[in-house]
Amino acid sequence: MLLQGSCHCGAVTFSVESPHPYPYQRCYCSICRKTAGGGGYAINLSGQAATLQVEGSEHKGIYHAVIDGEPSSGERHFCRHCATALWVYDPHWPELVHPFASAIDTELPVPPENVHLMLASKPDWVQVAPHEHDKFFAEYPEESIEEWHQRLGFA
Repeated sequence: MLLQGSCHCGAVTFSVESPHPYPYQRCYCSICRKTAGGGGYAINLSGQAATLQVEGSEHKGIYHAVIDGEPSSGERHFCRHCATALWVYDPHWPELVHPFASAIDTELPVPPENVHLMLASKPDWVQVAPHEHDKFFAEYPEESIEEWHQRLGFA
């Protein structure tokens, strides 16, 4: 599925092919929550990095979160004008890019279940709104984005 996205002010637009477009993962880690998650979590999608097309890249910034005192290899791309979180790229997985669902303008499919991860990082004020069949993890689940889509017959 071709995903098209943009920042709030329109300075950066992008597109990427995604074999895994269901916005089912809700990440409550402090990095996602503070850089992209107004509701206390962020939803990351998966796309094929080789297909990423960007217009307005000169308006983009990159943030490397600090984890355990060291800069992360993960690149969190954002608009330098309006601060919209756009996508995450990590050279450890060069074939992937993870756009934030909040930056996607394309109509996304509704997931039949959600995976709530990194709940050990969730602050008390964030209320998890579970739906039937949702899964919950203190840290990361073993099932990957690709495996989740395969299990449910979406890949």
